[in-house]
This record gives sequence, C-alpha cells and structure tokens, in this order.
Amino acid sequence: MSGTGSRAGKQRQVRIIGGRWRGRKLAFSPAEGLRPTGDRIRETLFNWLAPHIQGARCADLFAGSGALGLEALSRGASHCDFIDSAGDALSQIKQHLATLRAQDQGSCHATTAQQFLRQAGKPYDIVFIDPPFNRQLVEPVCAALALGDLLTSAALIYVETAATEPSPLVLAHWLLHREKVSGGVAYRLFQNASPGDSA
Repeated sequence: MSGTGSRAGKQRQVRIIGGRWRGRKLAFSPAEGLRPTGDRIRETLFNWLAPHIQGARCADLFAGSGALGLEALSRGASHCDFIDSAGDALSQIKQHLATLRAQDQGSCHATTAQQFLRQAGKPYDIVFIDPPFNRQLVEPVCAALALGDLLTSAALIYVETAATEPSPLVLAHWLLHREKVSGGVAYRLFQNASPGDSA
C-alpha cells in the first residue's frame, strides 16, 4: 500500500467501509508506490476477517494511507501498529487517528517493516502485508515475522501482490485460508498453524 518518496498532487480520499466509522472519508496525499487497497477488496478481506477482528492486535506493515489498519480499528480491533518509511504518510495517519479520537489505539512507526519487526515486542493476531508491487518485499517480511516469533498461534496474515507476480513463498506452517484475484491484484489470507494445529 505504500512507497517511499512523494510527488505533488491533489489530495485523494479513502473511505472506511464498515464498523463504527463507516462512511468516513479520510484524505491522503499521492506518493510513488502508494495504492490504497480498493473498497471491493477491503470489503472481501474484512468479511474473511469478521470472526477474528474483535479485540485483535494488528500490524499494518506498509501502512501508506492507513486504509487497512484504520478499517480494522473501525471494526473492533483493539490496537494497530502503523509502519511506513514515508514520514508524510505517517503524519497523515496520526491526524486521522486524532480526528477519529483513536490515538490510544494506534501507534505510528517511521521505519521499514523489517527494521520494525527486529525490535517489535508483542505478537500480533492479524498482520497486513501490502507493499509496493514488484519489489520483492513480501518474503523477507514473512521471514522476519517468523524469526521474531511475532504471530499468535492462530494469527492471520494478509498478503497483497500484483496478479502478475508469482505466489509468495511463505512459511510451511502458514496455511492458505483464502485467495482471490481482482483486476491486477492478487490477495491471500494465510493462517499461522504449527504442525500439530488445525486451521
């Protein structure tokens, strides 16, 4: 969802599509590599997540506009860490959290996903991995999540890539829970499961 670097342009909007902030429109500035997950994909994703979202601890590792993390908070997640290397993007997310009076539920971290995961402390229930396309960023982040033991026993991991990219190589105990292609986007939901667990 995010990219480093920015370019001047008219502000755009992302709409929260469900939960307590349903219908709220939040502005963000265009930037290179920034493509917020579309409404249709987000609606499908959060239908998948509906049984798991209440009280979940989340990480939005390529936060960009913050659309995924803010949607999660709107639908009942207890906390979300927003991570992005672009300071401008994080400043806007902080403003959105303030506008929504949710500063205590979201934390913003100006760093790369891999750097953040090296020092993150608590495990997550839901992780969003939605990097700029075609930059081979998914697999190193998946490895970092496993190395840091940063997933709860049945955590869900959302991965969004270009439909033209090969399926990402993930950990053997991450079971493919859902998968779909919409236009040029492939999106998958994996579930963390140790060899003896059932998904």
